[in-house]
Amino acid sequence: DVKVSGTMIKILFLTGLLVAVVEARADRPLFDLDAIRDARTLETTVIQDWKPSARDKGVLQKLIEVTICEWWVGQKVRIPITFNVPADRLPCTNVLVMNMGLGAKPAAATGGALKLLKEDGVGVVLVGMGTIDAMRPVGQLHLGMKRELLRTKDVRFTPAWIWGMSQMRGLTAAKAEPEHFRPFKVLATGGSKRGVATAVAGIHDDRFTAILPVVAPPLGNPGGPVVLGTEPPRITAANNKFFQDLTAGKLGLPESTKAALDGRTGRREATRVTTAEAKAAGWSDAEIAALTDRSWDACRITDYLPQLRARGLEFFYNVGSNDSVSPALKELGNRFPDFPIYIVPGGQHGGPADAGFTRRVPSLKEVQNNFVAFAQYHFLRKSSLMSAPSIRHQWNANAKRLTVTTTFSKGESPGQNHLWWSVNRHEPFTLAFEYDEWQSVEMKPMGNGRFHGELVLEKNPKNLEFITVHSRTAQGETMTISSPLGRFVP
Repeated sequence: DVKVSGTMIKILFLTGLLVAVVEARADRPLFDLDAIRDARTLETTVIQDWKPSARDKGVLQKLIEVTICEWWVGQKVRIPITFNVPADRLPCTNVLVMNMGLGAKPAAATGGALKLLKEDGVGVVLVGMGTIDAMRPVGQLHLGMKRELLRTKDVRFTPAWIWGMSQMRGLTAAKAEPEHFRPFKVLATGGSKRGVATAVAGIHDDRFTAILPVVAPPLGNPGGPVVLGTEPPRITAANNKFFQDLTAGKLGLPESTKAALDGRTGRREATRVTTAEAKAAGWSDAEIAALTDRSWDACRITDYLPQLRARGLEFFYNVGSNDSVSPALKELGNRFPDFPIYIVPGGQHGGPADAGFTRRVPSLKEVQNNFVAFAQYHFLRKSSLMSAPSIRHQWNANAKRLTVTTTFSKGESPGQNHLWWSVNRHEPFTLAFEYDEWQSVEMKPMGNGRFHGELVLEKNPKNLEFITVHSRTAQGETMTISSPLGRFVP
């Protein structure tokens, strides 16, 4: 017999079904890896068996649908997965786990993934995953998720948990195809929700040997509080002011911006609970306050760094300076100055094209180049990774001049080096923060992996943020890395 009670979920193989059971044991891990790796519980349906891709006869594809879990009693989560492999280099020992849409049709590897497949024999696993409201049953799954979260207070009923499960179960599905996949090295990558999934999979499942999350939080909580109604009043006031200025035409943004941002807010709120709902479910004020942290605990890699480095996980984050999904970049630099990251100056999360975003991180060429360069390093040890440079600055209030020096501990000498800065930045989680402007100047080499840059302002700022960005081309691929984010208030 199975007793259902308490706050923890364990996945069990029971009478041929994958059942989520909630148990009151705080010592149990967040993810049951034995169950996640059990291919018998995938309940695989073959939609299209192995055949040459319609786009490229040298690429074989297979489309399946699998069960991720029975998230709560009676509600299975099933997603499509497309396998792409080179026809002449099987089985694939280097495997890339990425994402596709939710449609049940074969998805092709494109861009850098296709390059890795064709040139380096990397197998590509495309896992179908999206926002919870778009996953089946469409328009209902997120409602059940919120209901179960309110009932159990269990963070397994949050987006980060099921997104991470999707990536991990996608790898299990690939390993069930030994003629095509025999993973030795596994790299996961993705942006936004798929970046969160990438981080969760890499942190909790040691079958993954590398991750490259894009616009996902290495530290801090993305996108504001999970319980609606707990937003700080100053953030609400700042956002109201932003919309007033937008309507008055003071911001130079298209008229479509407000509607686009309102739509984005609606999509976020679809997966969050309200203060009234939490109170009605018997949650205390302390539990409400703690939920935001708890909801994202699974994906914050900085909480797990010692064990991950001991395990040998390789990672490289790509984020935007203007993205509230990564609000704690200054703290990240202070606490983990050697963290491998590319902070895109002025980089935005992405989102609606009609919201006036001009520097969306996932679509930037240097970020796409970073993916290929990092993958080739991890899989084939082509070239080497640049170390994160240290950064020092000095502010001369009289001259209104900032001088910045970066140093590479291994003496690297990247070919392109720039100092970027932004004056009087807005607070994270405000809309204005996403549109703050950045400027740059070229840095001068000083030898021994040291670079110097300076800027002069017209007047003393209220605050000043700065980043140095460095690019190096080796073995035909370009990698871009940044210093930690610097910030000071005169």
